[in-house]
Amino acid sequence: MATCASDAELRLVVLGRTGAGKRPAFRTILGLQDYEQGAGAADTQECSKHRGEVAGRQVVVVSSPAWFDSDCNPEERRKHISSFIALSSPGPHAFLLCIPVNQPADEEAKALAVLMKLFGSSAVSKNTIVLFTHTEELEEDETLDEYLKTWRKDLQELVERCGGRYHTLETRGGEPEESQAVEELLQKVEQVVIDNEAQHLSCPLYQEAEERVRERQVEIVRQRRADRLNDQVAPTDSEPEENVTEEEMESVREEAESSVGVLNVDIDVFFPPSSISPSSPASCCLWGLWEKLMGWAKWLSTLVRREALFGALVGLFVGGPLGGMFGATVGSVATEVGRRKTQKTK
Repeated sequence: MATCASDAELRLVVLGRTGAGKRPAFRTILGLQDYEQGAGAADTQECSKHRGEVAGRQVVVVSSPAWFDSDCNPEERRKHISSFIALSSPGPHAFLLCIPVNQPADEEAKALAVLMKLFGSSAVSKNTIVLFTHTEELEEDETLDEYLKTWRKDLQELVERCGGRYHTLETRGGEPEESQAVEELLQKVEQVVIDNEAQHLSCPLYQEAEERVRERQVEIVRQRRADRLNDQVAPTDSEPEENVTEEEMESVREEAESSVGVLNVDIDVFFPPSSISPSSPASCCLWGLWEKLMGWAKWLSTLVRREALFGALVGLFVGGPLGGMFGATVGSVATEVGRRKTQKTK
């Protein structure tokens, strides 16, 4: 079976939690303005696909809602997964996982685990690039590399799971530096292609998606032929696919991708029921508490000097095993903030 896309085309899938910065990343890569993105842009409730020429390369960028969030219901989750797979079929060259540097990385760790379950371990180790966002939180004289190594071991561990690949598109130097950042990102994607011996990601789910897309392409072409001939008889399935040209197939590719339906994704296996979801009152309280604690840690130096006690108190406040883990994370971040303040005053 012939593939539908040119070997020179780079297919990217942008993933991330709500508010992780998918929209700016999506826009920056393709050089789009907000009005050019339309209703199907990143961070909306539907998957979207845009293509363009970037730094002399043909690039396709697919973005989807945060289907790995715990508050996404099973039917929506299955729909979003099926949609972004179909739109990036026959397989992406890279997943770009947007991760805010100013928040805990628990959700992103879950996302990597789900990618492995859906597409195999190589989807993470060979085809995923961490795309850091909200880097304005860093000090002016601090590089992202320094920040990760010194203060955020949790984020560095995620990068290591992704083969050490990470990048950011956020710069302080305006459009020239932004263009350079996009160029460097595409170079990293091309290195992924080279390392994978010029192959895009392939797995049973993507193979199923490609088969369905091609079936829909043939159906659409046949129907259009019948419509042009004013034939009232529906086209038959007996007409072989070989009678449909690749040019005809390609002309209806995107329409076919958008109408393949739901794929065979066993949501219950990949996403076991969770006792706590981000939409629950307890979770909302935790996220609100995290934001408040981060604010306090920035401004109340007398508080962050007692970082161990600080984390323990948070653990007691939340309660249970989750409270212990959350308290440990808060204590760690408080320690890092305290050290940074100490270094700044030297």
